[in-house]
Amino acid sequence: MKRTITLALATTLLAFPLVGCGVQSGTTTATQQTTQEADTQSADETKDKNLQFILYVGTNDKDTNQPVCTPQEARQRAQKILIENLGGYTIQDAAGGWIDDNGTEYQEYTMVIYLSDTTEEQAHKVAEELREEFNQSSILINTTEVTTEFYSAA
Repeated sequence: MKRTITLALATTLLAFPLVGCGVQSGTTTATQQTTQEADTQSADETKDKNLQFILYVGTNDKDTNQPVCTPQEARQRAQKILIENLGGYTIQDAAGGWIDDNGTEYQEYTMVIYLSDTTEEQAHKVAEELREEFNQSSILINTTEVTTEFYSAA
């Protein structure tokens, strides 16, 4: 999504100088108005996109590579942070693993957290709190454009 937003912004920034070429100062042509309206609509559509953020949160301490706590305690800590900041979430248990630069293999309990109906800023705020809570170097965040519906029977 960041590439899409960046591309849309770059297009917008480039469109105005090109449209303005050869037009006298103080006048607006129909082409300029149409381009400006299209750019505004494009920016509004980008702003209103429904995004889902998927956070992958490891629970081994980054310094010792030992579990910070049990999986049950990790879920409880994460739930507290998520409910206080967002009011809703979904957590799945997973196993994470990697190999460091020395060839040592590591495995850890990992939480996969799905966030819908939230902003990028809120997702980053929560990720930072989780990163600090579990002493992680980073939190992996996947961002996907989705259609979300809170279905309920009539």
